Amino acid sequence: MTIKSLLIVGALTLTSIGIASAKSYDVVFSATSRVGNTELKAGEYKLKVDGGMATFTDQDSKTFSVPVKVENANKKFQSTSIESTSNAGDMDTVTAIDLAGSSTQLQFGK
Repeated sequence: MTIKSLLIVGALTLTSIGIASAKSYDVVFSATSRVGNTELKAGEYKLKVDGGMATFTDQDSKTFSVPVKVENANKKFQSTSIESTSNAGDMDTVTAIDLAGSSTQLQFGK
């Protein structure tokens, strides 16, 4: 193998390690919720964050991507929790999600 080939293989290996180690979080919406401009039905979702996008995957493997602002808090969160406001109807509006074991807070706008 040439040095160029070794560098390409090494770069691909490092990239795949980063993808494989992407952490996901379990979130449960007890009611239909609006996250950004996306409506998510009540139920369990896997949440992954990649840069400025949060991706929710439901139990049927349907994915929903939403723009997100990632903020760092002063403390680590003990559990993943959803901050929301209730509207006049049956739908909640998610304003933020705190990620367990980290000081990361995801903020959702309109």
